[in-house]
Amino acid sequence: MLCMAALFCALAYASTFIMHIKVGFLTFDIKDAVVTIAGLLFGPIYALVISVTVALLEFISMGETGFWGLLMDILSTATFATTCALIYKYKKNLWGAIIGLLASVFAMTAVMVVGNIFITPIYMGVPRAQVLAILPTLLLPFNFIKAILNSAIVMILYKPASTAMKAARVLPRSSADNGNTGSKKTIAFSLIISSVALLVGAICVVVFFVFLGGSFQIWG
Repeated sequence: MLCMAALFCALAYASTFIMHIKVGFLTFDIKDAVVTIAGLLFGPIYALVISVTVALLEFISMGETGFWGLLMDILSTATFATTCALIYKYKKNLWGAIIGLLASVFAMTAVMVVGNIFITPIYMGVPRAQVLAILPTLLLPFNFIKAILNSAIVMILYKPASTAMKAARVLPRSSADNGNTGSKKTIAFSLIISSVALLVGAICVVVFFVFLGGSFQIWG
């Protein structure tokens, strides 16, 4: 399991280089989704540890905002991934994942609003009034859409990742897996969930580009 956690660390870290969406001085990448999938697979402690580890790797290799930027990075990813993984730990089914992701969206958005108010002025070196001015037009919508898009990505990728790891015997199969694998009802429901997640993800991307003026970048 430690090896798989290390693999997810590497995947999350690599995702920050491969592709991202820039919205002003803010950046969206799929790191939070990768860490959340690890949390769903292995538990909330792994989600927290991977969040901190990847943030530290980013800070060492390409950190430009110093300690306060590192703190904001940890708060964002850890809040999102750990909240979802913690709820899913006690309700391990589709509804547990959905409730966990919804809770993560609002928890991360709230935490980042507080962080933007009190921490962003410090690491950007600007008056708090300047940050408050862009809070409703940029910071709040960016973090909210970012959380929703990461949730959609988790819903699309979690089941294939879980199935592949169970097939490879990295994770144990449950009795529910053995009973439901391949049933028409299960396949149809999975397709519906994936389709809804794809639609939600596409809407979020449109909002980033059309309404928030984002730009797509590859390899840094």
